[in-house]
Amino acid sequence: MLPVTLVCVTDPTTGPPVEATRTTTPDTPAFSPVAVIASCVGFVLIGALQALYGPAIPAFRREFGLSPSAAGMGLSAHFAGGFAGVLLFDRLYGRIGNRRLLGCSYLLMAVGAAGFALAPDWPSALAMALLAGLGFGGLDYGLNQLFAIGFGHRSTAMLNVLNAHFGVGAMLGPAVVGVIGADRYPAVFLGFALVTLPLLLCLRGVRDRSPKPGDAVGESGVLGRSLGSVLAVFVVLYVLHVGIEAGVGGWEPTHLESVGYGAGFAATATSVYWLMMTVGRFLVVPIALRFSAQAIITVSCAGMTGCLLLATVPGLAPYAYAGVGLFIAPIFPTGLPWLNRAVPQARRAGATVIAASVAGGVVAGPALGKAIEWSGTRAVPLLLSGVSALCLAATLWLIRATRSS
Repeated sequence: MLPVTLVCVTDPTTGPPVEATRTTTPDTPAFSPVAVIASCVGFVLIGALQALYGPAIPAFRREFGLSPSAAGMGLSAHFAGGFAGVLLFDRLYGRIGNRRLLGCSYLLMAVGAAGFALAPDWPSALAMALLAGLGFGGLDYGLNQLFAIGFGHRSTAMLNVLNAHFGVGAMLGPAVVGVIGADRYPAVFLGFALVTLPLLLCLRGVRDRSPKPGDAVGESGVLGRSLGSVLAVFVVLYVLHVGIEAGVGGWEPTHLESVGYGAGFAATATSVYWLMMTVGRFLVVPIALRFSAQAIITVSCAGMTGCLLLATVPGLAPYAYAGVGLFIAPIFPTGLPWLNRAVPQARRAGATVIAASVAGGVVAGPALGKAIEWSGTRAVPLLLSGVSALCLAATLWLIRATRSS
């Protein structure tokens, strides 16, 4: 049944007010075309911001006299802020309006980036990176949540478009630092802050009141499983697949060098992996309009597992890792509409899995590093293929547990 709003109008022949109805459909978009474009630009910016810290580390070390581990705290502060931002803005979601939520996020990100550029010492810079990360987390959560419920049956496709632009930004960020120079990183961060501010003008095109998840994607009951169990398995799926994403990005160069490839080729192959992840999200858009999220994620997990097994063959490894990037690409954005459809009564489900994805990226490095200490660098793809198989098992369990009656 469609939601109906009662409106009082005046009958021109009789004068007294009469009741008329204005019907809003679940497919009514939450964004105007201009706001959609601005949101995609916003995701380019958050992808670029996350990628700016690494290439600038040598400059941080020279300017502030830092050790490598201390310089790496810049990105850690950013991720800590991102995690807090997801949780904070989830608490505010539905209370302050979508425009204000997104506007605060843009402002925090811009102020944090500008403050990082102008910070007189490293503790101040870390505080500003934390502030920028807070805005990053608010945008990551806010836009993903709104796209997941704001486009009706097109939400899965639109989420893949949105998240593909994150990858565009992640590739552009290091390129900008390379062209301008790491020593001029303050100019890069200041420029980032200035480019962010005009997006505030596009927030009028965002619907301030969100549709309910059930209205946006259709109700679906959780059959035979508790709500907590289903949400827990979604969290497992997100933690594990982001762990694979970060694990391949971090360890592919080391693995390729261990099987005989040169350092330059290994670095290029890793860049191709990230490129394929971005390309994969664009390619899945028309597929998402024809096939269910469950089918797409099942194929993605199976393909990802197969490619990681192929990566154990040295001659196929660079191409297999590119395939991993292609198959893993749709999982994060495609899973959110499925989650909202499966557990519409759990308002904070989206925030839980987005926060879990951040945690997965943080935990993956130390956990995989410890496993590699035991088994050796050549075992990287085999270890990751085991994790990928768990993703496939979690997906199949969720399909059974959330099957519509």
